[in-house]
Amino acid sequence: MKITTRAKTLLSTCVLSAALTLPSVQTAQAEELMLGHAYPADHIFHMTSTTFMDELKKTGADIEVDYHPGGALGDWASIFEQSMEGVVPMTMSFGASEYDPRLDLSWLSYVVDDWAQAREVYGPNGKMTDVYNEILNDLDLVVLGIIPTGFGSIAMRKGVEETPTNFPADGKGIKMRVPAIPIGIERYKSFGFTPVPMPFSELYTALQLGTIDARGTAPSVEIWQMRDVIESYILTKDYFEHAFWVVNKSWLEDLPAAERTKLVAAADATMAKVWDEAQAIDEGFLDKVRGSGVKVVELSPEQMAKAKEILYANEWPFMEKVVGADIMNMMRKIAGIN
Repeated sequence: MKITTRAKTLLSTCVLSAALTLPSVQTAQAEELMLGHAYPADHIFHMTSTTFMDELKKTGADIEVDYHPGGALGDWASIFEQSMEGVVPMTMSFGASEYDPRLDLSWLSYVVDDWAQAREVYGPNGKMTDVYNEILNDLDLVVLGIIPTGFGSIAMRKGVEETPTNFPADGKGIKMRVPAIPIGIERYKSFGFTPVPMPFSELYTALQLGTIDARGTAPSVEIWQMRDVIESYILTKDYFEHAFWVVNKSWLEDLPAAERTKLVAAADATMAKVWDEAQAIDEGFLDKVRGSGVKVVELSPEQMAKAKEILYANEWPFMEKVVGADIMNMMRKIAGIN
């Protein structure tokens, strides 16, 4: 049988079209998930992200993760907003109270005293996941897990010799950088400092130039990252810093049920590993801080008791006006406050 030149050309075109079409069909079947956060490779967010991607592969999920760490998509607050909108469906972020003032609950002082208590309250199947989900549901977000970063304290910049440990007297005249959140301003005002609300992105330069004297809400990993501009690190341990690992609710619900199940399973496996390692990571960074020449100061039991008394009397009633008596009574029960 003879095949004309025209027929050959037509046949070749069809074969080529099919060859080009098949890979694109296969690619289209995979769901693309953009995951972004604002922190560098030595932060627990990066470890959480890479662990999640590994666990997701183990489930056989047909989801392709497009990963953007280190603030490539903006600071943590702007990425949080992008996740609310579904532009960046998944992120790891702190409580952005400009979108819901109840999120300041994540910064609440002296809820837990140690890692064992923290895991019980904030860890996998902990009491706070449901509380946060109730709040974040209104922002079209779902909590996949609560990521621990460690106990936050205060730090003085290079050249400032004061080491405030007796509050509120020792805070007088010290300009303290705080996140631009009401609860942060209230806390350090109660401790006697002059609060200076400032974005995290401006913090290092402000310490370097002496625009501020100190910074609050400081876990050990951040002191290690900024060690060359830090004189001393005072372990007030005034709150347990943790972040939300969230996914856009609409995006998640649009996933095929089987893929959604695999994603949640991968997230659960990731959270178990993260909490198993988080304490060692936090303590490891504190050891590095000590070894770097930064002066590390611990509060005496009496000083710690006074610090708690101040914040329970000032910050907690302030927060009750925001979240209501029911939630704060639950928090008092957790913290063992009568």
